[in-house]
Amino acid sequence: MRMLAALVCLALVACNEVANDVPRPIAMTEEALGYYCQMNVAEHDGPKGQIHLAGFPMPIWFAQVRDGIAYVKSQERSADILAFYVNDMGAAPDWREPGSENWIDANAAYFVVGSKAVGGMGAPELVPFADPDAASDFAQRKGGAVKRLSEIDPEEVLAPVDVVHVPEPTS
Repeated sequence: MRMLAALVCLALVACNEVANDVPRPIAMTEEALGYYCQMNVAEHDGPKGQIHLAGFPMPIWFAQVRDGIAYVKSQERSADILAFYVNDMGAAPDWREPGSENWIDANAAYFVVGSKAVGGMGAPELVPFADPDAASDFAQRKGGAVKRLSEIDPEEVLAPVDVVHVPEPTS
């Protein structure tokens, strides 16, 4: 019985150590480049994503949340995903300024899928919120449905889309 108790304690300690190794989100800076486009992420409107990979000291950045989800849903990765963070658009100043430090775990986020929102790269955007009521309100105003990350079908982010021209900010 003591051996079983010792093994349980050892397993709990090991789990706690793994949980503490999950990287925290980092503030987006002007140096952050999009993983797919290699463009400055901060120069694009709408929510962003950052994914922390095993063996890499810095996250990879996504100019659109849609692209980050596509990366997660795709099987073509060279490293394990340790953490995936997205901007909480309920805490964002506005669409043009999604924030640099309002990151939430993508697995805990509520995404509005299929709305009229267009991300910084011109593709339809999946808009993340920490608060399910804020996500529902956005969906009522802009269309779409509220889903969790696990409910998003791969074809919703991996299928080809018509990219629209995103006008340059006027100010």
